[in-house]
Amino acid sequence: MPGRGMGPMTIPPSLWSHPDALAALRARDIGRLFRLIRQYAGASQTQIAIACLNTDEEGSPVQRRTFHRLTTAGLFRAVLSDLPDSRTPLAGVEAFAAALAGHPDVSEGLPDSVRPDLSALRASVAASKRDYQACRYSTAIKALPGLLADLASACDLLKGDDRLQAHTLSAEAYHVAASILLKLDDEGLAWPAADRSMRAARISEDPVTIGSSARIVTHALMDDGHYDAASATAAACAVRLERDIDEHTPDSLSIYGSLLLRGATSAGRRNDRATVATMLDEAEDAADRLGGDHNYRRTAFGPTNVRLHRVNISASLGDAGHAIAEARRIEFDRIPITERKAALLIDTSRALTQWGKHEKAYEILRAAHQLAPQEVSTRPAVHRLVRDLLAAAPRSLKRQIREFGTQIAVRF
Repeated sequence: MPGRGMGPMTIPPSLWSHPDALAALRARDIGRLFRLIRQYAGASQTQIAIACLNTDEEGSPVQRRTFHRLTTAGLFRAVLSDLPDSRTPLAGVEAFAAALAGHPDVSEGLPDSVRPDLSALRASVAASKRDYQACRYSTAIKALPGLLADLASACDLLKGDDRLQAHTLSAEAYHVAASILLKLDDEGLAWPAADRSMRAARISEDPVTIGSSARIVTHALMDDGHYDAASATAAACAVRLERDIDEHTPDSLSIYGSLLLRGATSAGRRNDRATVATMLDEAEDAADRLGGDHNYRRTAFGPTNVRLHRVNISASLGDAGHAIAEARRIEFDRIPITERKAALLIDTSRALTQWGKHEKAYEILRAAHQLAPQEVSTRPAVHRLVRDLLAAAPRSLKRQIREFGTQIAVRF
């Protein structure tokens, strides 16, 4: 590892103005501070050196034009379109708790004497997936508890292949539920939702559905801090998927690649750069084989999504310069899913904050809010980013950031 057997570690001066270091100092979290020191004195030191040299907030004309290409050329046509710009609170999360406990508060259910309508259930599950990918989380939350109850009835009442199909749909619906709960940092409810997704997937006997549910289990492990287990689970399930199918279809290839991306993200959280590189390269190969950006099995998988993950992982590793370089390679209009577009903007803002480009970080975060209000206003992770940006920004920008934070209900 960098810093071992190479003499004393050099701690870059810029570390002490980094928002993560400031937060660690305020919290007296010495363990976190030492992890930051090890990280920034190692492989990301080059990026920090570049950031230290580039102290001009506006940059050179060439830098301004480069950033202009990142934030325009289609990006702001999509971002600044006529979309709502108000905070939409997520109501109904408590209904998830009741549904996951097996006591949903649903006024209408499926009577035992009525045969469940698989076509209607399939359409409802597809709608919940569309709402998630469009960042309409409050709409999905409102519908999911009743849908989960209906699917439970269908799994009990149907027989044969219809029962297997009902379990497939149940796995997909619980996957959506767990994904939303993880965005809200509600691991307590996300864990049973992810577990039920996997249980239903196994009963479905469909390897692709099992692989898809493994993605949300991996995500739950990662968000709960179990990074080793998360990356190992993703790798093992990807290998199992390849073993259990005779030949890849677009669906299976998309799930396979998405599992690798999830594993790479988990490895990045524990600073395992070798595993990150291996999994990202394999995912990129799968994306090339898929032949383009698609949304099979609601994965949004393809070459562009691999690049999105490179941005995210680089930002997580503290390699802000590399994250921005990767972001510049992405054609924003090629991203087919609102949730993925918003994720790119948020990750770019995070990297710009790390890099000391506070005004640009603020502008990108505002753009993300215009595009996907609920993604920005309801996610604790984004609220933390706003607080980090406020702590690091110059005085001239603090008032605007604080007003924006107040608008999306950030607690300062």
